[in-house]
Amino acid sequence: MRLQTLSPLSRRSLLSAAALALCLTSHLAQAAADWPSQTIKLVVGFPAGSSPDLTARALAEPLGKALGQTVIVENKVGAGGNIAADHVAKSTDGHTLGLMINGNMTIARILNPKVTYDPLKDLAPVSLIGTAPLLLAAPADAPGTSPAQWLAHARQSGNKLSYGSPGVGTVAHLGMELLKTQAGIDPVHVPYPGNPQIMNAMMGGQIQLALLPPAMALTQVRAGKLRAIGTTSAGRSTLAPDVASLAEVGVKNYQQEIWNAVAAPASMPPAVLNKLSAIVSEIVRSPDMRSHMFQQGWQVVGSSPEGLRNRIQADTKALGDIIVRQKIQIN
Repeated sequence: MRLQTLSPLSRRSLLSAAALALCLTSHLAQAAADWPSQTIKLVVGFPAGSSPDLTARALAEPLGKALGQTVIVENKVGAGGNIAADHVAKSTDGHTLGLMINGNMTIARILNPKVTYDPLKDLAPVSLIGTAPLLLAAPADAPGTSPAQWLAHARQSGNKLSYGSPGVGTVAHLGMELLKTQAGIDPVHVPYPGNPQIMNAMMGGQIQLALLPPAMALTQVRAGKLRAIGTTSAGRSTLAPDVASLAEVGVKNYQQEIWNAVAAPASMPPAVLNKLSAIVSEIVRSPDMRSHMFQQGWQVVGSSPEGLRNRIQADTKALGDIIVRQKIQIN
């Protein structure tokens, strides 16, 4: 077989292309090495003292030390965190990040077509910070002596029962709508301003069940004011080791979690994203941060951008299907 030889022109073109690729790679590497060159803003869509705010402030100091630049937390409150997410998505300074919750990075636009950013196109995943299951709670005097007996009562009661959530489109709302299908129950949705109001309503007899953050619910469970039915994790959660998962009490193929993550504008260079993700993941997995997050009711993850992207895609499909099937929208 005769081998073809490249003409001098072809060889020069090939060498030029290789040199250009090498130059570009070197340039991108240098850009990542030089980043950051100014103060970084970590934007949170919830007020000071909220769970996302506390996580952002715990992350800001060690992140600033690792990057050699000040990291300031900026609260842009409203629309369930979507105002802050929109600000991050449209930022062009190369130094604006966001600490966001599930909905901001997954179903925001499915729930409300008026949302002006596309979570899947306009945000770049950096790292999944922490996850937590929800805990299905009922009043302390709820019928039945076991979770299985309570579920049987709930099935028989149909729409005579009511459940609370922190609002339309929250994971507690969509998770309960999915649970209704999986467990064969049919409680009526009653939205509340927040979880404290939900617990007060349940202890006061206005509603009969709710999906709540474990740390918050267990305080009332231990005080004898609420009853734990099960967690929404696949198995026992380290956040509530004494509470069975709903799978253990007969609700198969059901798992829901709340989570928070760091995101950047989609325009941020991949080399910078990878650098940032590696540093954030290392900080999140440190003993101090792990302890802090656990006390706040979170299980630490510290994922790669790809790991967070996979989670976003999975949750968008699962929760998006519920939204479409139930025709749920926020106007």
